[in-house]
Amino acid sequence: MSGILEELKWRGLIKQCTDELNVAKLLEQPTHVYAGFDPTADSLHVGSLLPLTLLRRFQSFGHTPICLVGGATGMVGDPSGKSAERNLLDRESLAKNVAGIQRQVSQFVNFEGKNAAVLVNNFDWMQGFSFLDFLRDVGKNFPVNTMLAKDSIKSRIERDDEGISYTEFSYMLLQAYDFVYLAKHHDCRLQIGGSDQWGNITAGIDLGRRMLGQQLFGMTCPLLVNSEGQKMGKTERGAVWLDAERTSPYEFYQYFFNVADADVLNIIKLLSDITQEEFRELESIPPDKAFERVPQRRLAESLTALVHGQAGIASAKQASEILFGGEINNLSSKELKSIFHDVPNATVSSETFSIGQLNLIDALVQCGLSKSKSEAKRGIEAGSIYINNRRESEIDRCLSASDLIGDSSIVLRSGKKRYAILNVE
Repeated sequence: MSGILEELKWRGLIKQCTDELNVAKLLEQPTHVYAGFDPTADSLHVGSLLPLTLLRRFQSFGHTPICLVGGATGMVGDPSGKSAERNLLDRESLAKNVAGIQRQVSQFVNFEGKNAAVLVNNFDWMQGFSFLDFLRDVGKNFPVNTMLAKDSIKSRIERDDEGISYTEFSYMLLQAYDFVYLAKHHDCRLQIGGSDQWGNITAGIDLGRRMLGQQLFGMTCPLLVNSEGQKMGKTERGAVWLDAERTSPYEFYQYFFNVADADVLNIIKLLSDITQEEFRELESIPPDKAFERVPQRRLAESLTALVHGQAGIASAKQASEILFGGEINNLSSKELKSIFHDVPNATVSSETFSIGQLNLIDALVQCGLSKSKSEAKRGIEAGSIYINNRRESEIDRCLSASDLIGDSSIVLRSGKKRYAILNVE
């Protein structure tokens, strides 16, 4: 079972470890390993893939993962890596977010079998504490010097413009107690997380020593960054989420398919289940074959299958094929908008559309695919105009309800790659 450390090392997944020698001894036997996820939204994002896949790897080596959803800590907000105070969530929003994250973690670890994963919510044990009880039983074991020495706290205190509230200052104590509680009730002695959690993890280890007289351990993985040190998981449209409602399987697939050559091999090691043998094969691909994007395709397919299943891969591939002229008629309006979110679009009224007053030439001009009616006409005559990826050759063609995709849109194309969407309001 200690082979997990070798696996993590070759993948570059160990950033910091409190005591590698004794962690190795601990992992010679089945043990409980935990990672926490604060419910700041109803979905996790790409940055959460590292701790999630880390838990998966521990489980595959016979250890028991504990997924902690921070129903209590989420009410406070982690100051780690933040330059300003988080907005506090109300209880209803928090409950919704907790439920969303609980659903997602089951995609990564198995909650059945011999070393079935455990799902906990720290609100369950924190809600019984009174303020005075927490200060007396927990706070007295937590030196303020320890907190002030942590980078996440120090950096905020030294800021003249923002500083840090007592609420966020207390976050570290709450998370530290999580580790103590899991050690006491689940015999969990190893906490993992991103490298920005190092201060919180070591605080929990110190609290465990003081409250339980027990040696606990911590390990962090690197943050998901590109070769320039910038955090990954952001696009012009915002964060890349693990929830298909927020980021479609197609958008998710395309994000990883478009990872830069300088980053793709490292991301494959960190996040995919690729073997060392296959990794060496990808590593040996000559530079003049880089345009084929074999590593990127391997990465995108692997992660899309993990997050969205085989149905998600099929959907993403279909969407990719559509952009190269594939079948389009069986898409929903939602899938259509996801695929063509950044192409020009125009809107016509349902009344104009229903009485057959919109001809193709006018539609091409209205959508911006043609500068004038004469240019649109020439395009149709040349065979370069498509309705829903089907070539149209009739100059007098009028658009009708039979052309609608998902009851509200028509996809127009000029040439091989110039698309536009006509929406019926």
